[in-house]
Amino acid sequence: MIRLKNHLLSLLLLGFFQGKAQTPADRPNILWIVSEDNNTSLIGCYGNSYATTPNIDRFATASILYKNAFSTAPVCAPSRNTLITGMYPPSLGTEHMRSSNPVPSFVKFFPKYLREAGYYTTNNAKKDYNTVDQPDAWDESSDSATYKKRKPGQPFFAVFNLFVSHESSLHQPLPALHHDPEKAPIPPYHPKTAEFKHDWAQYYDKVETMDQQFGKLLNDLKAAGLAENTIVFYYADNGGVLGRSKRFMYESGLHVPLIVHLPKKYAHLATAKAGAKTDQLVTFLDFAPTVLSLVGIKVPDYMQGQAFLGTQQKPERQYAYNFRGRMDEAIDLSRSVRDKKYRYIRNYLPHRIYGQHLDYLWRTPSIPAWEAEFKAGRLNETQARFWQPKPAEELYDVDADPNNVHNLATDPRYAKELIRLRKANEQWLQQSRDVGFIPEALLARIAEKTPLYDYARKSNYPLNRVIETATLASSRNPADGQELIQRLTDPDPTVRYWAATGGTVLKLASAKPALQKLLQDSEETVQVAAAEALYQLGETNEAVTALKKSLASPSRPVRLQALNALLTLGPAAAPAQEAALALIPTNPSPNAVNEAYDVRAAQNLLESLKK
Repeated sequence: MIRLKNHLLSLLLLGFFQGKAQTPADRPNILWIVSEDNNTSLIGCYGNSYATTPNIDRFATASILYKNAFSTAPVCAPSRNTLITGMYPPSLGTEHMRSSNPVPSFVKFFPKYLREAGYYTTNNAKKDYNTVDQPDAWDESSDSATYKKRKPGQPFFAVFNLFVSHESSLHQPLPALHHDPEKAPIPPYHPKTAEFKHDWAQYYDKVETMDQQFGKLLNDLKAAGLAENTIVFYYADNGGVLGRSKRFMYESGLHVPLIVHLPKKYAHLATAKAGAKTDQLVTFLDFAPTVLSLVGIKVPDYMQGQAFLGTQQKPERQYAYNFRGRMDEAIDLSRSVRDKKYRYIRNYLPHRIYGQHLDYLWRTPSIPAWEAEFKAGRLNETQARFWQPKPAEELYDVDADPNNVHNLATDPRYAKELIRLRKANEQWLQQSRDVGFIPEALLARIAEKTPLYDYARKSNYPLNRVIETATLASSRNPADGQELIQRLTDPDPTVRYWAATGGTVLKLASAKPALQKLLQDSEETVQVAAAEALYQLGETNEAVTALKKSLASPSRPVRLQALNALLTLGPAAAPAQEAALALIPTNPSPNAVNEAYDVRAAQNLLESLKK
């Protein structure tokens, strides 16, 4: 009887939410205007007088401006995965750039819920959702998609992506600029080279054009007589775009503008008033639940975000969580926690420098110029840090240090904050069942059989031991060496991988015999990690031979992992040159973006060996 009553109650609640969503008078239209690759510092209403964004600035005066909105990742595809699912990619196994790992069958791209409730859903036009597509989320997704094609009176959810400010807009220098390069504000971590001055000014030009496109979309909405019935979100898909912003775990890469306008008839769906600036913490995890909350559709229990507007608002979150996995051809792994004052970053591969070579990033003129300045010894300590290995932990007082250049992690005056945020990170790794610590070669193989979200919850995935080993491996504490050596023979390959990685970070001489045995490990990803550690212990020939062998692996992630290791060896990697050359196709497919990362890394290796 109790189960029957609960079932009837559930049906009544579902009917309430669905019925509310299906009442035309109660259903707002939702318009998302998304710019690419710009953080808050590029927008005038966020305090930059050099920026030229009059349309966004004017829009903010009648809207709610969020001062603490964050993308989950500092790059597009993993962040867009968060946006479309309302879930955390390290929970889903979709954290690495342009993943194709599937999500569980119960995870719907959230516009499906709106379509089922009678909404017309359009996307113009970028998807890049970092998983298997669900095209039925949209009535139309194309360069011509628009809400104007809906049935008369039909409510809509429409997305317009403004590509003009994307990173690629800096690949070719423009001869004439609106913004004066000599007056362009340059952050302290960038040298004031001619290339940086020009790239920054050109970037501001592109943001100015983006603002004009934004203004046109608002004018179109008003001309169609829809402004008073449409809730409008403006936000950026991640930070960016010059070096140390996009792809990097700082405010420059994660802190995004978010401005939401609610017409008067929907003002009751927000706690803040029009024209207000709120310091409420918001992340991309929260966007899908918020849209559903605004239109009266019940937020699914599986979503990890929480609504910050609408009828299902949750109490303000205490922390925003962020992640970094592999970015294009460069392997890295970091996690971050942000509250209203501090940003904490945990680097799990600290031996890898920040500025790992990325073909796409290096197409911007300022990046190779920055590298040349470093090699010439003309940078100060702050500017040179990008080209050096990372600390295990970083802590920044964002109020006092918005550029994140003063690491407080070793300052005893901030020990309490460091411990608090470190604990918050560890708790979230556990709560979210983070599978990002599984090396990508293993991750891809598991995903062929079962969604990684399910794997982390239904299998014997030893999450605690994996995270513990990754923490030991990356902490640079020699006292952890003996424990790491013992874990080189652990039954779980991910634990062995992290123990071997600890051999690289700590240069564990006493681990040499065990690492040599791991060159014959049943998992190739462990073999590569062991080879990299052996190189650090002076076993150059043995290490390079093993890495060269891995370049012939049928597993693309194994080949990419081996190439990442070889790129740190300098001239010692020369014996692998022929094997790297064999990876480069004579007639590459122009559409093989996801498949080309090992090719890009091989090309990077060959170029480095020429120098």
